[in-house]
Amino acid sequence: MAAGKEIRGKIKSVENTKKITKAMEMVAASKMRKAQDRMRAARPYSEKIRTITANLSQANPEYTHPFMVQQDLSKKVGVIVVTTDKGLCGGLNTNVLRLVTSKMRELEGKGSKIEAVAIGNKGLGFLNRVGAQVVSHVTQLGDTPHLDKLIGPVKVLLDAYQEGKLDAVYLSYTKFINTMKQEPVMEQLLPLTADRLATDKNAHSWDYLYEPDAATVIDELLIRYVEALIFQAVAENMASEQSARMVAMKSATDNAGNVIGELKLVYNKTRQAAITKELSEIVAGAAAV
Repeated sequence: MAAGKEIRGKIKSVENTKKITKAMEMVAASKMRKAQDRMRAARPYSEKIRTITANLSQANPEYTHPFMVQQDLSKKVGVIVVTTDKGLCGGLNTNVLRLVTSKMRELEGKGSKIEAVAIGNKGLGFLNRVGAQVVSHVTQLGDTPHLDKLIGPVKVLLDAYQEGKLDAVYLSYTKFINTMKQEPVMEQLLPLTADRLATDKNAHSWDYLYEPDAATVIDELLIRYVEALIFQAVAENMASEQSARMVAMKSATDNAGNVIGELKLVYNKTRQAAITKELSEIVAGAAAV
C-alpha cells in the first residue's frame, strides 16, 4: 500500500495547510473590523478639510500657495505608491501596481522622468525591480498607520514640488468599497485644483478673513490637507488589505477542503482496489490447491 501511504501523507499535509489558512482568515477578519473602523473614523475629517480647501481655492485670496500653482517646466513627476508590507491578500497589490505601471508609461511617453516614494514593502520591491528612481520609502507600518512615519518620506516630494523641481505629484492606493470589493486608485495630489477639490459645481464662491494673515493660514491648512489625504489613503489601503486577505484565506480554506475530499476519494478507491486484488489472489490460490 505504498500508494495509499503517499496519499495519506498528502491528505495530512493539506489538512495542516487548511488549519493555517483558517487561522489566518480569522485573524484577518478581526483586524479587518478594526481597520474599517479606523478608516471610517478618518473619513469625516478628510471630507471636512477637503470642503474647506475647496472653498478656499475658489475664494481668490491675495495669497496663492505653491501647492495650487500649475508647473510644467521641470519635466519630472512624483508618484506615491501605497501597497502592503505582506502578501497573501489576493490580487490587491497586483491591481494597484498594474495601474502604477500604466501611469508611469504614460508619463514617460510624454517625456517626464519619474521620482517615486514607496509606502509598503511590496511597492518598494516592485519599484526597485522596474528600475524606478525611489527617493524615499517607509515600510513595516504595522496594523495602525502613524502620520509621523508617513509624512517624512512624502515630504521629499512635497518640498521638491514647492521648489519647482516637480510638475505634479500622484498618489496611488487601493480604495475600500466593501468587504468583497476594493478598487485601485491613481489620483493627482499636486497641484491642487478647484475642479478636483470642489464637490458641488453650483455652489457659490467663498471669501475669508484671515488672522493673523492669509499666508500663515493657507500654508498650515494646505499642509494639513495633504497630510489628511495621505493618511486616509494608507487607512483605506490597510482596510482593503485585511478584507482581501480574509477573502483570499477563506477561498484557500475552501479549496483545501475540496482537495482533501478528492484525495480521500482516491485513497478509498486505491484501498478498495488493493483489497480486491488480495481477495482475488487468495481465491485463485485456493482454487489451485
